[in-house]
Amino acid sequence: MPRLEKINYYLNIAQTVCERSTCLRRCFGAIIVKNDEIISTGYNGAPRGRENCSDLNKCIREELGIPSGQRYELCRSVHAEMNCIISASRDEMMGATMYLACIDPKTGEIFSGVEPCSMCKRLIINSGISYVIIRESKDKYRTIVVERWIENDESIFGGDSYGGSVTNLCRI
Repeated sequence: MPRLEKINYYLNIAQTVCERSTCLRRCFGAIIVKNDEIISTGYNGAPRGRENCSDLNKCIREELGIPSGQRYELCRSVHAEMNCIISASRDEMMGATMYLACIDPKTGEIFSGVEPCSMCKRLIINSGISYVIIRESKDKYRTIVVERWIENDESIFGGDSYGGSVTNLCRI
């Protein structure tokens, strides 16, 4: 059996973390890695002590027909990236890489084309994380250089979700 390449190894772990998600729309899993050590993990779900959408069997954004990527203030969940960041210290995250995977809870298939929301981008920037690697399929991923989010601030200039930056689509 061939040895698993490291990026795929970490993306597989992030994908496994998705299994703890309680979202009915998209299950996200995130891990932060530095110097080949997993610093933190996170998945999307309601804040501690509150009922999860999966327990309530309803999503207010679904009920209201709100498209993906809009009106996050109505969502019960804390995002996977946020949970991952709040579970680690900043000095551990400086120069680290975040691995992110997303699964459709209805089909179990990998969601492609996802990226952190604008709030998560801000948290990732402030945390000191250098790279975000996002699973696109079982054998493809995208690498985002966080510095590009600083250089191409879409909150000022508008434009595409990457602030005009180009990311690498890589084969695993």
